[in-house]
Amino acid sequence: MTETYDLHLEVARLQKEVESYIGVESNSLIFDFKEIEGNIRLNIITVNPQHRQSFLFHSVEGHDKVEALTKALDYVKNYKERESSYTIQWSLKDDNSLQTSYFSAKNIFQALEKFYFGRDANSTIIFSVVLNPIT
Repeated sequence: MTETYDLHLEVARLQKEVESYIGVESNSLIFDFKEIEGNIRLNIITVNPQHRQSFLFHSVEGHDKVEALTKALDYVKNYKERESSYTIQWSLKDDNSLQTSYFSAKNIFQALEKFYFGRDANSTIIFSVVLNPIT
């Protein structure tokens, strides 16, 4: 029982550390664990509190939750140096308000994959995808 408890504490500690590097509130981040062919896939999903839409931040795989979270932590510590920043302007099909969301990705296709993760592509209209200047 102590080993399981220690495992839960380590998972919680790693999740908190990932949250702090990303810089969002804990209720704006979802750690979605799925078992796939004996491994664990972790999808880190951000939830925007203003328009209440969720987007994929990053996916990793590991043998267990701790390994997946350790890989996720490594990613969040270094992603700004390895990936570009994109701005996507969009709206929901039945809504006239323009929304702006930001994504870190290796290329424009990956930014769009993160945008469309878990949603019907016909539910939104994208007005622009822009590669942001390096700062």
